[in-house]
Amino acid sequence: MVKEYLVIGRTEGVTRTGSPYINLKLINLEGVENISVWDVPKTSGPFVGQTAIFRSIQEKMGKKSATSMDMTPGTFPNENHPLYHLMPRPVKKNVWDECIEKLLGFCSDEKLIPIIKDFAFKLYEPYSKYPAATSVHHAYPGGLLNHTHQMLNMLSGLYPTLPYPIKIERCVLAILFHDYGKVYEYSKEGETQELMYLLGHIYLSAHKLHTELEKNGIDKDETNRIVHCVLAHHGQLEYGSPVMPCTQEAVVVTLIDNLSAKTDTMEGTGNMEYVHALSTHVVK
Repeated sequence: MVKEYLVIGRTEGVTRTGSPYINLKLINLEGVENISVWDVPKTSGPFVGQTAIFRSIQEKMGKKSATSMDMTPGTFPNENHPLYHLMPRPVKKNVWDECIEKLLGFCSDEKLIPIIKDFAFKLYEPYSKYPAATSVHHAYPGGLLNHTHQMLNMLSGLYPTLPYPIKIERCVLAILFHDYGKVYEYSKEGETQELMYLLGHIYLSAHKLHTELEKNGIDKDETNRIVHCVLAHHGQLEYGSPVMPCTQEAVVVTLIDNLSAKTDTMEGTGNMEYVHALSTHVVK
């Protein structure tokens, strides 16, 4: 039976004999499927956001697979396609702007406010085209924007409830820039680039933010505290964080990032599927 799916996740690998394959996370109106497709080169589709048509799928010991001959890569569907709305789409500009305006209402540092405004405007377009990962969370075109917006929106709700003062401008700038380097780590299709391995997104993000703050005359201590929030946002050294979060603002950014990432991971996971990044099976 021929079935059409939308690709919502893709990872690549090579067998022991040197043959390339891809693992696809797929979705249609019936639910989510994980299918390994053999003999698919790295440069061949389907990529995240595209459709894929399967004429035959084999199942062995609960694992599903197909060959490249069993599958036909599709195209990026338009809004009239029945599967189009199964994948999250980038948040609209007016929704992004409303969130930024709400956060600016909490800000008081006259030197940092113009920087927030400037980069909230500049980053919308590139973030709306890139994924936040190749798999796991927000791994689709525009996922970087959605992830960043989720974090900013969470911050706007959390900040008024905190019983102690934090400098919200530090959190806003850190969230805007924390994954900035991913526009260099990935292609728009979600393929990894050399800079992921040479430098990594945390360095790229922190370096860009540090440069911009210095260029705008922000003093050294304030710059260090803002950049620290980016450097520490993975939370633990074993998760790739070069430093541990050691300020309240850094802890807030780290926990919000983790909440956004893990809940999105669970959203895109099938019932009873084991997720390595969560170390658990997800029950829907």
